[in-house]
Amino acid sequence: MIVETDPPFPTLSDAELVAIVRQGQTEAFGELVRRHQSRLFAMARRYARREDEAEDIVQEILFKAFDRLETWRGDAPFEHWLMRLAVRVCYDFLRAHQRSREVTITELSPEESDWLDRQPASGTQGDRADAAQTLVAKVLERLSPSSRLIITLLELEDRSVKEVAQLTGWSSALVKVRAFRARLEFKKQVERMQMEKYL
Repeated sequence: MIVETDPPFPTLSDAELVAIVRQGQTEAFGELVRRHQSRLFAMARRYARREDEAEDIVQEILFKAFDRLETWRGDAPFEHWLMRLAVRVCYDFLRAHQRSREVTITELSPEESDWLDRQPASGTQGDRADAAQTLVAKVLERLSPSSRLIITLLELEDRSVKEVAQLTGWSSALVKVRAFRARLEFKKQVERMQMEKYL
């Protein structure tokens, strides 16, 4: 008796998996999900406030990836195509959820407030780094969607202008202009938070 086993999905390349999915063997898409979901979640968490929002973003990315799989031409790695799609979904999420994301100064912890004043904070170096990281996240929530996207990609993910242009579909010149504006917006939000502290 011959027992059929599942196809050896883990040994196949992304391109081979896409070809199999396109031929109707949709379970191969599960292997693509398994390979790329941790990176997608890492990206989504940079744009979402809560874990359930990050899950929604990843779900939307995967839905669109499956739905648009025919548009991947294979001239670049599948992962690049998927990450471009992910950036667009994250950007759309930011624009759709641009509700009042204001962070008031009363929501800042004492460590964040001290860091904002650039005074030496009490506690360890790690505490100060954590406070700075949390404060940066709160400032990012105040930015416009395009500014938040640019700051996240360029500064937090340390991508080059060329990479950001490829991910967003914007020209390198437009990325540079938006980066300049985003950094100004970020600086203004920090200054505003410093002012609010004393109001």
